[in-house]
Amino acid sequence: MSLYRNSAWFVKGVTEFTRNAFLSASKQFVEKDLEVSMAGRAFMITGANSGIGRATAMAIAKKGGTVHMVCRNKDKAEEARADIVKESGNKEIYVHILDLSETRKVWEFAEAFKRKYKSLNVLINNAGCIMSQREVNAEGLEKSFASNVLGIYILTKSLIPLMEKSPEPRVITVSSGGMLVQKLRTGNLQSERGHYDGTMVYAQNKRQQVVMTEQLAQGNTSIHFSVMHPGWVDTPAVANAMPDFHRSMKESLRTPDQGADTVVWLAVSEAAGTRPSGRFFQDRKMVSTHLPLAWTRSSPLEDQKFMSLLEDIAKTHQPH
Repeated sequence: MSLYRNSAWFVKGVTEFTRNAFLSASKQFVEKDLEVSMAGRAFMITGANSGIGRATAMAIAKKGGTVHMVCRNKDKAEEARADIVKESGNKEIYVHILDLSETRKVWEFAEAFKRKYKSLNVLINNAGCIMSQREVNAEGLEKSFASNVLGIYILTKSLIPLMEKSPEPRVITVSSGGMLVQKLRTGNLQSERGHYDGTMVYAQNKRQQVVMTEQLAQGNTSIHFSVMHPGWVDTPAVANAMPDFHRSMKESLRTPDQGADTVVWLAVSEAAGTRPSGRFFQDRKMVSTHLPLAWTRSSPLEDQKFMSLLEDIAKTHQPH
């Protein structure tokens, strides 16, 4: 089954996820969708100092939006901020230092942010990591799960009350087409059993993001949720985590700006706001979250069980 799944995914990838596929899809884009001012609107972007996150921050800064860059590395973040301010002429760019894999610190950051700032229109969950081997954080949680799933869950849930007070709130999560080869698994969230394959753990985390988005959309109807696949993008993260893939596909990979296009469209366009909440997007279109005949669908019961487990783990690691 997984051989079929992986083969079907690769064929889909070559036809839909490459730079040429973006150029082809972009012929259908409506240019005026992005001809909007974001002055007076606040955006939080995690992983905003490189790759897709940085390209997104730059695009929104150029539209006049207030940008909160949430990054792990202070030097890289400040350098990226300086470039964004210089190129966009927008000084309303703020750096916040946070590692999403440090669960208690995510709680603390979100609470402090709510105390300091009066509004947040858009949250863009972009930061992510692929681990080459199983590692745990200071709280004993597997790092890939902590960064890609739990950290996003805590940050999003914590900021919902602030976002509900802001006009037209939206949450966008940058997932991956890799999730198409994975069915939601709730029995081994921290990869404690079996061989640790970092790429497959990442793909499972990305499937979990899709289910999380669907479930949060159902429970929070005043906020527009979406999750998306940026395509295969040439970023430092891809080069570091998947060197063989990066080498063999380098000429076909999208630029960070191309990868960020649908993120920006989901964040700022009126058109995106008219789409149903909780859906999965690729190149500005709603697409299926499953390959045909791939047996990756989970039941509503499994989805709810996953959300209950997330909530329990999050509460356990809440600062007292």
